[in-house]
Parts: sequence; structure tokens; C-alpha cells
Amino acid sequence: MDIKLRNKLYDRGFYIIGLCVTLIGIVVLLTLLIDVTLDGLSRLGWQFLTHYPSRKPYEAGVLSAWVGTVWIAVLTLLIAFPLGMSAATFLEEYSKKNWFMGLIEINIANLSAVPSIIYGLLGLELFVRGMNMERSVISGALTLAILILPLIIISTREAIRAIPSTIREASYALGATKWQTVRNQILPAAMPSILTGTILAISRAIGEASPLIMIGALTYVAFLPTSPISSEFPYISFKGLFDPFTVLPIQIFNWVSRPQKGFWEDAAAGIIVLLIIVFFMNGIATYLRYRYEKRVRW
Repeated sequence: MDIKLRNKLYDRGFYIIGLCVTLIGIVVLLTLLIDVTLDGLSRLGWQFLTHYPSRKPYEAGVLSAWVGTVWIAVLTLLIAFPLGMSAATFLEEYSKKNWFMGLIEINIANLSAVPSIIYGLLGLELFVRGMNMERSVISGALTLAILILPLIIISTREAIRAIPSTIREASYALGATKWQTVRNQILPAAMPSILTGTILAISRAIGEASPLIMIGALTYVAFLPTSPISSEFPYISFKGLFDPFTVLPIQIFNWVSRPQKGFWEDAAAGIIVLLIIVFFMNGIATYLRYRYEKRVRW
């Protein structure tokens, strides 16, 4: 057989296999989404979003769960994003290449593959017991922050590494210092890719249940964390950071474990709410990425 013809057959075969695998994933995902939507759409409504959990399935709501999810997601992002980006910038732009830095890089790569329940045990021992933060919102946010920190560091390093060296050389040629080059040229150019990695990391954090179960997040919460906005000076309250909480994955897990069919419908509706929150936060990050992509052109 002619070599060119054989290579074309190989290319065509790889194309067909890749297309089939992609279609299988899409079909499975659509099947799951359709099944969840059909089961939970009847329960989804204003009452479901504004009521607390109940022993009666058709009176139960997800108010405390979705508010807790938003609290945890925002705090996790505020903690993990600056730490991860700073660590990646240091490792890629400032650190010297030696055995110690090599050891750190290997550990970061290994930590990204550690099961999430291990981070839950770490959070239980370090934040809940060691630092006496109890089973609070801040404990959950810190636990999820260290869970996604390796992912943000790795994606940020890859984004910085992809910036052409000519950008750095041009900045140095104009008299800029290293910090000015990193701050004004490298990070803005890498920000679209950094935000892409952050989107994937925060999406994983929002869907995690096992680390929060390990630190003792509650399965039944009939109250909300204290609002961060206060009516008294200085008009900001941090009391809510130390309040107990629950999140949608834990609430969904609790409902799925119930034998009544009504709770299964509640769980399906909770999954829809969780997906909406994930899509909303991803949409914000995607918009910011688009803005940076428009500003950065080389």
C-alpha cells in the first residue's frame, strides 16, 4: 500500500474515532441533563429557592444551601486566586532553577492529583481543630482553597510560559524593571489563560462535597450566615465567616439518601440550581477573559 494512502487512512481513522468519542461524551452529558431537568423542573420555583430544608419533601427548599454555596465559592476564589497567581509568578519568573525548586514543582504537580477527601482531613485537623475555626464558612473556604490551589498554580505557570520571550525583551529594552515587565506585560497577556484555569478550578470546588463533609458541614441548616453588610459603622461584618453552613452538594446528597420519591425530585431541582450557579460564575469569568483578550493583542 502506498505510504501516502496509508497515512490518509490513518488520519481518517483517527478523525472518526475522535468524533465518536466526542459524541459519546456529549450524548451522555445531554442524557443526564435532560433526565435531571425532567425530574426536577416541576419543583423548581420561587418557593423552592426561598425556603429552608424540611422533613416534608414538597415543602423543602434550598435557601440555606445555595446561599452557603455562594459564600464558599466567593471566599474560595478570593483566597485561592491571588495566592495561586502569586506563587506561579514567583516560580516562573523569579525562582532559581535548583533541586529545591524542582522538589516544590514535583509536589505541586502531585498535590493536584490528591483525592479531595484528603484535603478534607487536612482542613479538619488544621483549620477546625488546630486554628479553632470550628465548622464555619471560613474553614470550608480555606479547605477548598488549598484543594484548588495546585490547579491554579499549574494553569497560571503554563499561561505565563506561553508568553513569547520577545514581549519581555521589548519591555527590558525600553528600560522597564523585571517587576514592571511582569505586572504590565506578562500578567495581562497571560490573564485570559489564567482565568480559563481558574474557571475549571472553581467549578470543581463548587461541586465538592467530601471535603466539606469531613470538616463537619451541616446537612440540615435552617438559618443563613450573618450578612457581610451591617447597618452600623463600619458597615461591614465578618461574623458570617464563623457561622455554620451547608452547601448544595451536601444538601443534594442528603436528599438522595432519603427513601421518599419527593426528595429525589428535590435533589434533581437542587442539581439544576447548582448548575445555574456554576454557569453564572463561569459566565462572569468568561466575560473577564474576553475583556482581557480584547485588550491584549500582539
